[in-house]
Amino acid sequence: MKALVARSYGPLEDLEIAELPTPVPGPGQLLVRMQAAALNAVDKVLVTGSMRDTIPAHHPFVPGVDISGVVEATGDGVTRFAVGDPVIAWNSIPAGALAEFALIDAAPSAARRPSALTPAQGAALPTGALTAAALLDITRAPEQGSVLIVGASGGVGSYLVQLAKQRGLTVLAGGRESDRDFLLRLGADHTVDHRAADVAEQTRRLLPGGVDTVIDLAHAGPALAATAAAAKPGGQLVSPLGGPAEFDRGVSASYGGTRAPEGRLEALAAQAADGRLRIQIDSEYGFDQARQALIDFASHHVRGKITVIF
Repeated sequence: MKALVARSYGPLEDLEIAELPTPVPGPGQLLVRMQAAALNAVDKVLVTGSMRDTIPAHHPFVPGVDISGVVEATGDGVTRFAVGDPVIAWNSIPAGALAEFALIDAAPSAARRPSALTPAQGAALPTGALTAAALLDITRAPEQGSVLIVGASGGVGSYLVQLAKQRGLTVLAGGRESDRDFLLRLGADHTVDHRAADVAEQTRRLLPGGVDTVIDLAHAGPALAATAAAAKPGGQLVSPLGGPAEFDRGVSASYGGTRAPEGRLEALAAQAADGRLRIQIDSEYGFDQARQALIDFASHHVRGKITVIF
């Protein structure tokens, strides 16, 4: 099969399309004939090895954790899926979505793709929506409370804005000024231009007491202190990227990542299929442009998701 391959850790420019053996599904696994994949920040991390001590890749390595395709074969013990089923999945490590065929586990992180979703829409859903839902799980903002989402226009943030509104929260969406109309269409109550002025100051002009929770998708470590300042005293900072255990004024910190509890991906896909959850695709590339897609993803401002079509 053809696959986008990293032979060793290095820059994205070193990726190449090469021939690899078609994998064989083991017990509990599915072999998926790929129709579309979506890109995520972890793809760059795994290719370049910038976090190799904590999330190593084994070479030759095929990036891509968002899968959309059709079941080609099933391993022993698989009962949830059959050959020919359209599926979507969050594959995590060992990744492998940017290839003609990919192995996935027939686990809660895989689901049937509703007929109302195109392959590209299906690929754009798993990581972004699952991560957004997982971060919302640990958000302590009360009913009718408020949340500031920093990095709201990206692949996770665009879902988080919508899911937070479904929960009844007042949403302040942080992004570029050029993202304002897009974020308001997703349901944000207010927008904050995090490139123009101090985020905490802008937030307090809108909500003088600060927000109950800040969800920062853009910063990590000590840099989170600047956005934590937008939370009210005793409030909360949530991030998928890690940082201090607490901040000034009694603001606590909660950190989490992508999770796929039983039934969640099916539920998110159903919401997308009936229009309750909007899928935003920034741009689409053919598989022969997969390397360039990753380079562009890493270097450009992306609104929603970039997908690769097979």
